[in-house]
Amino acid sequence: MNIFESLSLFGMMVVLAAVPSTSVALVVTRSATLGIANGLAVSAGIVMGDLIFIALALVGMAAIAETLGSFFLMVKMLAGLYLFWLGFSLIISRRSVSLSLNEQRSTGNLINSFIAGFALTLGDIKAIVFYASLFPVFVDLSAITFTETVAIILITILSVGGVKSAYAMLATKVATNTKSTWIKNITRKTAGVLMICAGGYLIANT
Repeated sequence: MNIFESLSLFGMMVVLAAVPSTSVALVVTRSATLGIANGLAVSAGIVMGDLIFIALALVGMAAIAETLGSFFLMVKMLAGLYLFWLGFSLIISRRSVSLSLNEQRSTGNLINSFIAGFALTLGDIKAIVFYASLFPVFVDLSAITFTETVAIILITILSVGGVKSAYAMLATKVATNTKSTWIKNITRKTAGVLMICAGGYLIANT
């Protein structure tokens, strides 16, 4: 994985992490009602959950690549189609996520906030399918190195953790801004285009 591929993966994960979702709603709500520290704790839990899925995806896909050999090309084709479908779904989706605040503040528990973010992420089992589909675009999973694995972990922490932490620190503004629908749409559509491009690239190189 070269510098260009690393930056591309980082940029894609930043955009995807910024798409309004239940995880963003949880970060914003906990941060705005219980304090920024709780929002950051939720963010840390989300990142930890993502890292577990990433580890499972990398190990699983690497094993498939080694075991199936040439048949792995079919797996990569299916992965590319999944990314293509995911991107198309993001572009045509009209679903919006409500970011509401509870004005009554209470004492937050950082451990509970961390567990909430962690549990929310682990509950999204399709995340492992997403990661398993995404990484073949950037990494040769049949010969993945320790350095590449470390790079992916760091990229995940910086991109997902950075975006979610930004949401935590800007929670009140994010939750009270009722005129940001166009921003949500642009973010979602940008993520969709990136997914389609990644899927197309993966299929073209199968």
